[in-house]
Amino acid sequence: MQVTRSQISLFLCLLSCASSLGTRYTPDWASLDSRPLPEWYDEVKFGIFVHWGVFSVPAFGSEWFWWYWKGAQSPSYIQFMTKNYPPGFSYTDFAPEFHAQFFDPDEWADVFEASGAKYVVLTNKHHEGFTNWGSPYSWNWNSVDNGPHRDLVADLGAAIRKRSLHYGLYNSLYEWFNPIYLSDKRSGFKTQDYVEKKAMPELYELVNRYKPDLIWSDGDWEAPDTYWNSTGFLAWLYNDSPVKDVVVTNDRWGLGCYCKHGGYYNCADKFTPGELPNHKWEKCQSVDTISWGYRRNMKLSEVMDLPSIIKDMVYVVALGGNYLLNVGPTSDGMIAPVFEERLRGIGAWLKVNGEAIYATKPWRVQAENATVPVWYTSKSSTVYAIFTSNPMQNSFKLLTPKTSYNTVVTLLGNPEPLKWAPLQTTGLIVLLPDLPFTPADAWTLKLDEVA
Repeated sequence: MQVTRSQISLFLCLLSCASSLGTRYTPDWASLDSRPLPEWYDEVKFGIFVHWGVFSVPAFGSEWFWWYWKGAQSPSYIQFMTKNYPPGFSYTDFAPEFHAQFFDPDEWADVFEASGAKYVVLTNKHHEGFTNWGSPYSWNWNSVDNGPHRDLVADLGAAIRKRSLHYGLYNSLYEWFNPIYLSDKRSGFKTQDYVEKKAMPELYELVNRYKPDLIWSDGDWEAPDTYWNSTGFLAWLYNDSPVKDVVVTNDRWGLGCYCKHGGYYNCADKFTPGELPNHKWEKCQSVDTISWGYRRNMKLSEVMDLPSIIKDMVYVVALGGNYLLNVGPTSDGMIAPVFEERLRGIGAWLKVNGEAIYATKPWRVQAENATVPVWYTSKSSTVYAIFTSNPMQNSFKLLTPKTSYNTVVTLLGNPEPLKWAPLQTTGLIVLLPDLPFTPADAWTLKLDEVA
């Protein structure tokens, strides 16, 4: 019997899968870092981050409101409280005002789907310690016992998954004012009472109950991973958890871990590398450039416009990253119209240009820093040249691609092949049609059969 090439490929794939499934990871970074990143994450490229919690009630300054008010004792936060709330008002008094009365998870999911995002990451707990689910380890400081009186994590997750989007959870390891954590901190993190009684039991329950596709860990920077028992948790997550084959994790698992250990790298917030990193990474960015949580004192000049968002996304994807764009809903559960407008604008651009983003790989050259910036992505034998401003002329030069007699150039959204001519050694000059109007101010040339 003759064996076909496709049968050989299938056998090798099954052999690889069987080998991968049989791998057991030990609780050390050398083993954990050897785990292959599940493929879905690199393919999706674009996700939505959602910062929502008790901090959405004062909605002033930042989601770090409690810390700036009581920890750093920032004058502007103290003044805000003095002007607007009675003496003796505590941060916990905000929780009953976190009503979420207009929260419709299907409406949120519709907006996120319309944005073209393929995954959504919700804060299940920020540094304030309030959990957006009925955590038995956070009595009366959670969204079921207090405030909304509903399981926000479950409600949004059900709506997201109905639309075949991946669902992730942001989880802060530490809590600013948790007395058990502060006791461990005073001991120089020689005791682990907070980890054993609060942080790790919650994480295990979150995974078992909600089965997230992604865990976005944070709040790790004061203590080493040995305090957090991070490697023990990750070994269980990768070996025995209900999401062991699909779950993706970031790199914030203890002091000094970020940009070194974990599934993919976040590094710093709004991480912006200058060259192609050698490890899968993600840039988290917020539409509100000042805050991740909703602010009532937000100004339009502080909100990213659509061209800026698209340029940022294109740069990130060209350098092999994922783009996680944040919006902060109001305490009553609404996504501000300016945020919705931005998200729907991204989706409209991706409907035309998405094949240059989703499931692409970095090309051998990531950019041409010419008068009109060009960013490159690739997929099999196709190269995409995304330019983020209008050349304002019909002829357009690309200096890097090596053409052949079989090269075909098209503009995404326009099926007609474009006329082109090679330059002397490498590159080509393309005759552009009238570019269609787009609020994103970005267009894509598709180049088939170039090197």
